Amino acid sequence: MDIQSLQKHFGRIGARVKIAEAGVSLGRRQLMSIDIGADAKGEYFDIKWNPLENGDLFVVNVEPKIKHLLLMARRWASAERFLCGHDERHWFVCAVPNDGVVNVKTAFDALRPGWIRREVGLRVKPKNRYRRRNEVFVRQGEWFFIPAPWMREDTKLALKNEPLSRGAGSKPHMCEYMLRFTGEAVWVCSKFPRGVSPEKYARIVRSNPDARNWDWAPMRRNSSVFVTGRVWHPDHKTITLDGWHQVMMNTEAQAPGSQSVTFLD
Repeated sequence: MDIQSLQKHFGRIGARVKIAEAGVSLGRRQLMSIDIGADAKGEYFDIKWNPLENGDLFVVNVEPKIKHLLLMARRWASAERFLCGHDERHWFVCAVPNDGVVNVKTAFDALRPGWIRREVGLRVKPKNRYRRRNEVFVRQGEWFFIPAPWMREDTKLALKNEPLSRGAGSKPHMCEYMLRFTGEAVWVCSKFPRGVSPEKYARIVRSNPDARNWDWAPMRRNSSVFVTGRVWHPDHKTITLDGWHQVMMNTEAQAPGSQSVTFLD
C-alpha cells in the first residue's frame, strides 16, 4: 500500500487522510475500517488497516471539481469500493455495490435504487443526472424522495416532525409530515440496529432480564413511507417538498464493504 499516493489523491479533493494499523477493534478477517475523524485542523478520513489480511488499498478515480474519489480495498479475488467525498457541509464515506463501478459517476449510479436508475436514464438530461434535484428525485444524504402526485391524503392524518433513520447510531433526518403504510413491526436497539421481530424481542427479554433496559424502540421495517413539507438534518441543507414524495434509501446496505464503514450521518 502506497500511503503517500493515497494522501496525494485525497489532497486533490481537498481532504486529509490518516492511515494506521488496526488493533483488536476490527472484526474477524475484516480488512479495514473507514470513518470521518476530526482534530484541531478539521475533519479527515480515518482509515484503520489490518496488515494480517494481505490486502491493498488504492484510489481508482478522482473528481477534484466535485470533491469526490473512488477508493478500492482489494485482497485476493475480492474487492470493496468506497465513495469518499464532500456533500454540502461535511466529508462522508459510503460503501458502494461493486457491479460495474469503475469511477465516481458509476458509483453514484450504483448507489441509486434500480427504479431510480432506470427513470433517470429515460427522463433526465445528462447534465442534470447527478444533481440533488431533478425530474425524478430530490436527494438529501442517503435518502431519495420521489414525487407521488397521486397521493391526496390530508396532512392532518400524518405524523408530524417524524424521524427518518437507517438504524441505531445514525442521526435521523426529520420530516415535517410523514405517512407510513404496511411494513413489518420490529423492535430496534443499538445491539440490534436492523431490528428483531416481536417474537424474538420477547424471547430476548425472557432469557435476559437486563435486556428490558436496553434502548429499545418500536419501529416498522420495509414499510412504504411518504413525506411532504420540510426535511432537515444538521449535516445537510433543509429541503422543502411540494406535495407527497415516496422515500427510498440508497443501496449502501447491499455493498460488500458496508461493514467496514463506521461513519453514520
